[in-house]
Amino acid sequence: MFGAGAVVAIGVIVLPILLSLGIPKVSALISFLLSIGAGLYINPVIFNQYQAFYLDVNGAQAYFYDSTYLRWGFVALGIQLLVAIIVPIIALKRNKRVHAWAAQAPVAEEEPKSAPTIALITPFIPVILAIGLNVPVIVGFLVASFFALAVCGKLTSYKATTEVFGKTFYDGAIDTAPLVGFMLMIPMFNKAAELCVPYFNAVLGGIIPNNTLVICIAFAVLAPLGMFRGPFTLAGCGAATLGILKSVGFSNLLLFPLMYAPTITMNISCCITQSWIVWGLGYTKVGTKDFLKRSIPIGWIICAILSIVTFFMFGR
Repeated sequence: MFGAGAVVAIGVIVLPILLSLGIPKVSALISFLLSIGAGLYINPVIFNQYQAFYLDVNGAQAYFYDSTYLRWGFVALGIQLLVAIIVPIIALKRNKRVHAWAAQAPVAEEEPKSAPTIALITPFIPVILAIGLNVPVIVGFLVASFFALAVCGKLTSYKATTEVFGKTFYDGAIDTAPLVGFMLMIPMFNKAAELCVPYFNAVLGGIIPNNTLVICIAFAVLAPLGMFRGPFTLAGCGAATLGILKSVGFSNLLLFPLMYAPTITMNISCCITQSWIVWGLGYTKVGTKDFLKRSIPIGWIICAILSIVTFFMFGR
């Protein structure tokens, strides 16, 4: 599964759980986004999207989703997932727990009731219907919604049911508004980034080293250039950088993982130019400055480790 909708569907379940455990909201958001990005390292859909940058002189595919790549991909997944686990652990040790539940009123009018155990399967219903019965995703979510209301005793009347659905759709539109707005703007951002291509060619074309160790160190040190659709991400200006490195003589076997790490980790997992990160910031009420102060160094560390791994696997 890949896309903003899938991430939002998972996020509305996972993020409240992390926050209820007392994990600070910045750390909870970063941990969640890193875990999403970790899975993308072995996601064939996004792999195919960037595989198109690696063609031979005849225009045929020159890099493949095979065991050679997957050995590196699973290592990358493991490293990023490990960091995603370490981030909230360190945050809990350094800070007091911050619980995200509402303060109790002095006089409670009614004791809140717990949802029945069977209601816990609700998030899995759309997935089971989509995979097992090929039911459209929206229909699956509607079925799951009616199931949750039924087992929780909320289907008391037609009017009450329509009010619940109406309020839910209204709240959902508010939560996803920044995401939708950003997705409308990102094509303009990408087009503007393309204007930088000739300048990167002119500035970097004559100074790129042809030593694999030096280039891996350069990617480790300069990994933040994958932020904001920069020259180290294939989702931005990275096509120019890739073209220069190919002209120097580096193999696709080395270049794909070198460029893929900042694309997945710095851009997709840590940068506010990624659509679902914009949603996450709005959902958790985390400021962009606070998020970037934490996400950039964390992503930088991951990319530096992956650059070292890439050298030992493909650069020697």
